[in-house]
Amino acid sequence: MSDDYYKVLGVEKGADQEEVKKAYRKLAMKYHPDRNPDNREAEEKFKKISEAYAVLSDPEKRKQYDTYGSDQFSQRYSQEDIFRNVDLNEILRGFGFGGMGGGFRSSGRRGGFTFQSGGGGFEDLFRGGQSGYSMPQKGEDIHYNLSINLEEAVAGAEKQISLRTEHGINEITVKIPVGINTGKKLRLSGKGYPGTNNGPNGDLYLNINVLPHPLFARDGNDIHLEKTISFTQAVQGASIEVPTIDGSIKRVKVPAGTQCGTKIRLKGLGVPALKGSSAPHGDQFVKITIDVPRKLTSTQASLIKKLADEGI
Repeated sequence: MSDDYYKVLGVEKGADQEEVKKAYRKLAMKYHPDRNPDNREAEEKFKKISEAYAVLSDPEKRKQYDTYGSDQFSQRYSQEDIFRNVDLNEILRGFGFGGMGGGFRSSGRRGGFTFQSGGGGFEDLFRGGQSGYSMPQKGEDIHYNLSINLEEAVAGAEKQISLRTEHGINEITVKIPVGINTGKKLRLSGKGYPGTNNGPNGDLYLNINVLPHPLFARDGNDIHLEKTISFTQAVQGASIEVPTIDGSIKRVKVPAGTQCGTKIRLKGLGVPALKGSSAPHGDQFVKITIDVPRKLTSTQASLIKKLADEGI
């Protein structure tokens, strides 16, 4: 479970921006690396409170955090996203830690910290002249193409993937959410390459590809299936068995006089909506095709002729 940013800063969820800022200043002065040389615990605490402030001081990030909670937020926002356009120099000016000329932002291939020109600034907080502290760097992200079958996409599943690293094979369990589709990405926080200088691991991004199915086709959250019936079933009507994507068999009534291409709707038997999506639960549609015999026996041919004489 990810850290609760409100608890990290020691503020209530309804705290206003001034209270958030005041709490951060107090904790930053206490845990700043220059005031705690060679104290790894203080360094980690300083990074956590800086991350918490970067989120709670930004109205949009805070709204997303309050809406989705810490775990979902950490899947949506990387550390680079959290620190983007954040100027911690402004709030830390006057602490007496040296020049605060440069602005702070997060960017770069490894998601680490970089600084605007001007000298000093937040860079000094991480390299801190006398503390000898090396700037932490987030590890590189990993992108992995994961193929799943349609049943797994509809019902959700757990998959095991193997990633080869410099330390060997890393086995990772992935939870596939119900209703996912091709083109969606899953983010596993901290499952990427290791960081340096005590920096966090990178993230693992899974690019989802849903494989074609021999019976079913997916269109949004709807499932489509073709079912062939005989000519007499189409004319007289019938009750037929139809497979569904969840593995069950449903009995479906085909009305008399059903035409080729008619679609019968099985409400609610499609794909559940992906969590957080506004799309509705899908349905299953059965498209009727009619089997016209290529050869007839003499008896059948005679009967067909009589039907034709009757205008059918």
